[in-house]
Amino acid sequence: MSLTKLSEVYIIPMVKNDIDEVVEIEKEAYGPHHWAKSSFFDELQNNLAKYYSAKTSEGRLVGYAGTWHILDEGHITTIAVKKDYMRNHIGEAIIHKILEDCYKDGVKYLTLEVRISNIPAIKLYEKYGFQSLGTRKGYYQDNNEDALIMWTENIFYDKFKQRYNENIEQLKTLINIK
Repeated sequence: MSLTKLSEVYIIPMVKNDIDEVVEIEKEAYGPHHWAKSSFFDELQNNLAKYYSAKTSEGRLVGYAGTWHILDEGHITTIAVKKDYMRNHIGEAIIHKILEDCYKDGVKYLTLEVRISNIPAIKLYEKYGFQSLGTRKGYYQDNNEDALIMWTENIFYDKFKQRYNENIEQLKTLINIK
């Protein structure tokens, strides 16, 4: 696997035309137990859902994510980056967009599940204030792996916002986010 260097990324709302490429990244990231194409079409029709595509300046889709906003809580349902584009801060740029939308919508808390073996993802989530508050035993169907359940504190708390703003300032020195 050769990594492709990327200096800018566009995080935009996912559209139906993105789904074929999203499913290819989904297969690459999650193997045989990935979401079906129909699941993404359904999510784009879900009024509680916000889905994002990460694209290069040439329009190549290199990552995606989805969240649900339910009252004052947000749930990151899925997030993945194309393997050749990992280590370009794309996942971090997506987290930035998710948090910005949560601030706009008054979402106070975010949660997600992550494989206990996915140390890079766990470190990224911890960087953005997520903490592990338990596990879901045998959550992943492909190998029965446990998932960490991670939550943020209230993202409107000064301590959280300060950490977030410091992370975003650092991120903006590494990649141009549009």
